[in-house]
Amino acid sequence: MGASQAPAGSEAIGAGRGLDVAGCRGTRNYSNRELFLRVLWAACGPAFRWSPRLLWRWRSGLLRMFGGKVGRNVRVDPSVRVFAPWNLHIGSDSSVGYDAILYNLGRITLGDRVTVSQRAHLCAGTHDYTDARMPLRRAPITIGDEAWVCADAFIGPDVTVGARAVVGARAVVMRDVPEAAVVAGNPARVIKSRTIN
Repeated sequence: MGASQAPAGSEAIGAGRGLDVAGCRGTRNYSNRELFLRVLWAACGPAFRWSPRLLWRWRSGLLRMFGGKVGRNVRVDPSVRVFAPWNLHIGSDSSVGYDAILYNLGRITLGDRVTVSQRAHLCAGTHDYTDARMPLRRAPITIGDEAWVCADAFIGPDVTVGARAVVGARAVVMRDVPEAAVVAGNPARVIKSRTIN
C-alpha cells in the first residue's frame, strides 16, 4: 500500500471536529471542598500507607475521618490506594488486599463480607469521549455482599457486581455481573454459577 493510501474504513477516523484540549484543561472538575479534601488526604497519606499492616482499625478510622462509611471488622491493607475516602462505602467484615486501587471519583460501595484481592483495580471514573472537551464522568461501582474480586481484576465505571459473584483473576468487567455468577476473561463472561457449600 502506498504512503498516500489510507486503510479501508479509515475515513471515519478523525471525522467531525477535533478534541478541545484547551477546553478540557480549563474545565473545573472538583469543588473547592473536594480540592481541599484532596490536599488534606494527600498530606495524611503517609499515616495510612506507612501504618503497620495489623493496624486495621487505625486505617478504618482515617477513612471515616475523611467521610468514608466503613463497617465493623474491615481490613484495608496499607498499600491500598484510595483516591477519595468520602466516596467510599465498605460494609462489615470486608477486606481490600495488597496494592488494590480504589479509584473512586464516583462512589464505590462494597457490601458486607466482600473480598477485593491484591492489585485489583476498581475504576469509578471515566471521560465522555464523544464530547470534544472530554468532561469527567463520575460513574459508581457497587460490589454486592459476599462477592469476590480476584487478583488483578479490573472493574470499570458504572458496573454492579451482584451478591456472591466471583470476578476471576485478571478479568476485565465492563458490564454488570449477575448474582452468584463466576466471570472470567477479557471481556469478562459468565463461565459458571457459584455455589457456597
